[in-house]
Amino acid sequence: MDDVFEQPLDRETTMDVAHRRELARRTLDGYVSGPAAPIRATARALAKVDDAVAVVLVEGISDQIALETAAVCRGRDLEAERVVIVPIGGAHAIGRFLTRFGPLRTQARLAGLCDLHEAEIFRRGLVLANVGSPRTRADLEDLGFYVCVDDLEDELIRAVGTAGVEALLDSQGDLGSFHSLQSQPAWRGRQPEVQIRRFLGSGSRRKLRYARLLVEAAVGRDTLPRPLDALLTAVCVH
Repeated sequence: MDDVFEQPLDRETTMDVAHRRELARRTLDGYVSGPAAPIRATARALAKVDDAVAVVLVEGISDQIALETAAVCRGRDLEAERVVIVPIGGAHAIGRFLTRFGPLRTQARLAGLCDLHEAEIFRRGLVLANVGSPRTRADLEDLGFYVCVDDLEDELIRAVGTAGVEALLDSQGDLGSFHSLQSQPAWRGRQPEVQIRRFLGSGSRRKLRYARLLVEAAVGRDTLPRPLDALLTAVCVH
């Protein structure tokens, strides 16, 4: 649950936090969380691929939200461009999806985004599906597949900076919860970046919510992580 680290607050502060969290909740309009969320998100994306000019394969819903948010912040309408972002439910599904979309390659460009630790899985999937024979990260990018170091959350935390992330947590009413996490014995004294990653991953809705909020903050600072920026450029259809 998102409030697992929450401490008791006075009435005025509680009301303020509740208001800010209601605003934050609206950033998830159109998305769902919970056990069925990956299946539903994938099904919704797959319903659009027959008419797509570009299909972007990503590991999960947070990656989908991040890319869609970055596109909106750049003034793009991916739906109008017929660019579909498909969350595949984990890196190990890449081979199955590449094989499925193989016949579409003549009419739709394939692209993708993965974490550093899953790059080899994506590379093998591309080879087995006869999409290409990448050996390096540069080879992957030539095929339209980009790698986050170490993962999307790390990229976004670096892009916004720890002070910027804490300011964002404060704006959403989550800073008190984050400070509670920092005070716990298991996390006390750890690097702020590590603490932030743990906090963002401590609730499914929180992870989805901050995928959008952090991207918006990064775009506002003109520090959108290169993998997101380059991937969106690669699937620009104009």
